[in-house]
Amino acid sequence: MTAGSPASESPWGRRLVLPILVLGLITGAALAYAQLQEDRSAPPPATIAEKLVILQAERAELQTRSDSLARLEMLSSFRAASLLFDALASRYEPEREQSFDRLPATRREMFSRLEAVNAALRAAIDRPGTPEGRAAVEQAASGIPAELEWMASFDSTPVILSYTPMFLTPKRAGPSDAPDPAGDDPAIEIEILGLRLTRDRTPPVLTIGSWRGEAAMTPERLRFVVPRSVFPTDAKHARFVSGSLFLRHGSRIVAFQLLFASIPEKAGAFVFDQKVRSAVPESNTLVSPEILARAPAGESRTVRRCFDPPPGWRFDKSKRRVVIVERLGWIDDIPDETMNGGSVAFVREDRPSQICVAVVAKAATKAARTATIGRFEATLVRDATVDRMVKSGIRPLEWNAPVSVPVEAGMAEWKLYVRLFDEIDREYEGSAGAPVVPTGIPFLHIAIEGDSKLTIEADLAGFR
Repeated sequence: MTAGSPASESPWGRRLVLPILVLGLITGAALAYAQLQEDRSAPPPATIAEKLVILQAERAELQTRSDSLARLEMLSSFRAASLLFDALASRYEPEREQSFDRLPATRREMFSRLEAVNAALRAAIDRPGTPEGRAAVEQAASGIPAELEWMASFDSTPVILSYTPMFLTPKRAGPSDAPDPAGDDPAIEIEILGLRLTRDRTPPVLTIGSWRGEAAMTPERLRFVVPRSVFPTDAKHARFVSGSLFLRHGSRIVAFQLLFASIPEKAGAFVFDQKVRSAVPESNTLVSPEILARAPAGESRTVRRCFDPPPGWRFDKSKRRVVIVERLGWIDDIPDETMNGGSVAFVREDRPSQICVAVVAKAATKAARTATIGRFEATLVRDATVDRMVKSGIRPLEWNAPVSVPVEAGMAEWKLYVRLFDEIDREYEGSAGAPVVPTGIPFLHIAIEGDSKLTIEADLAGFR
């Protein structure tokens, strides 16, 4: 090798370059393989279809788990969530397989709204009967109408804004012995309000169970007349009844779910317990301490004592007597009781509630010494308080049939136990003269009319 020749041209240089190239190729291949494995292990982003399926499954589970009272109290929130879901499903049907993250933030907020409603519904169903739970559900669903109107204004797909009725009242409403209402099968009119519902010539179709009917169309309104018998009714429990509305939009069929609540035929039952307080006379005999009066020879002495009754008692002054325990006398230290002219007698009291006694020792002669011992016995009386329970027994609670239970004289406290739909228990209590606590249930009313009666009513007007 001549001076100044490049190192790479030397055998040692060529030996170093080759391993470095091989090492670089191996490292690059390893990194590429690791990246490929990482990409394969990471799940693809959720699609719009997956979001819709999850939301629908959650709400279906909540509808199944809800009890009768939750179905009635939170029906409007269930319906609002269903309308928004159907509007989103219709809007994104052509784009179902797209990544959810690619949606604009304003559109993703609508999905978040449905998630919030589902979460609030779940919390309320897990802790039934709490006003806070119902308020949270209403708050979560309160923005849905505005979002539906926004979609109706900017999108081209059909949107349902509202529909009636919400509740399906039972055919028989009143006492069980009332005559059946006229007509075997009254009709239920369903009216649907929305946008772009009637643009196709083909009438929209509503199906409920095996029933199927076409709509009577007016601008942006659909009307259906459905026999009442189509909607199932339970004797004791509220039920969700759903119908499916199908309408043509362009080249495809759009479906909406309509949700109703069927009110049970029987409202429930109640028990009214009263604690009645009365005063019962109680008596006892009081024996006073002995009172001693002494008098020196030839003199008289009087000892006056007054007594108050024990707390809570009073003297029956028609039942009292004085007792001379001993009347003693002495002349020259020789006992002679005839030398004592003393006495024991009731005297004027300092206060009307007292009994006062005077014990007198009085010498019969100037040489006699005397001593008198006396006491009194009197009857004590007081009005003892005795409580007893008056129970109404189980009474049926029918729709639109107020039930009155007499209030017992001397009623001090009461408790009302109400069982609705054979599964919802509520307890109310109060005292004489106190206002009735609101029931917290729109269709249940309780009133106490003075000291005469308690009235309870399950009013179907609360469902309008």
